[in-house]
Amino acid sequence: MIKFYNQNKFSHITSAINRTWVNCHRFCKRTQKRCHLTQAVVAGVMHREVLVQICETDRLILRRLSFEDVPALTEILSDPEVMKHSVNGVCDEAATRKFVEWSISCYELYSVGPWALIDKTTSELIGFCSAGPEMVDDVEEINLGYRLARRFWNKGMASEAARAVLNYVFGEKLFNSVIVIIEPEHLASLKVAEKAGFSSFDVLEFHGRLVRLYRLTSEQWEALHNNAMHATSA
Repeated sequence: MIKFYNQNKFSHITSAINRTWVNCHRFCKRTQKRCHLTQAVVAGVMHREVLVQICETDRLILRRLSFEDVPALTEILSDPEVMKHSVNGVCDEAATRKFVEWSISCYELYSVGPWALIDKTTSELIGFCSAGPEMVDDVEEINLGYRLARRFWNKGMASEAARAVLNYVFGEKLFNSVIVIIEPEHLASLKVAEKAGFSSFDVLEFHGRLVRLYRLTSEQWEALHNNAMHATSA
């Protein structure tokens, strides 16, 4: 089961931050003292804003990435096996920080991006799953992608996360289609894509690599969702 969160309910947090900073500034100007308590409150509010949850599944929480995730995410993205099929290769801490910065900009510009995957049992960051902008043959597409720490491979979590992301994108009517780009020899990702509902594909060259480009439309997703609902109720 997938639960979704309405991000509009977090809009009051931004207003609270602004009001608190104004009050803090006025108080400090009058008393010429540092407002440690107020600053701590603001920091807590900002922390809650950054960690906005998108949805949750049976085993995972999907939320926005924050700069606090950089150390844990670097550990995952610096693994050569995890990044074997990435066009960018392994990421050190500086590259991971830039990735998180790009992710945050995606949330603001597109309302989607790479979302942190949190193991419900341990509250551990185990990777990310993304619906993010990708230029393909000079056309901007929304691309599904993911990276998981190796110890969480072969547990069905990638498929679980992919379904949640697609449910969110199409359920919120954010985009009409989502693509996924996979190298033919990456069998595990091919299985994840097929389980998520991707079927037909085109073969093209992407960053010097021969890949398959699958596309799933909102209409196809709705049909798959309705079929699954009918099968469950039958």
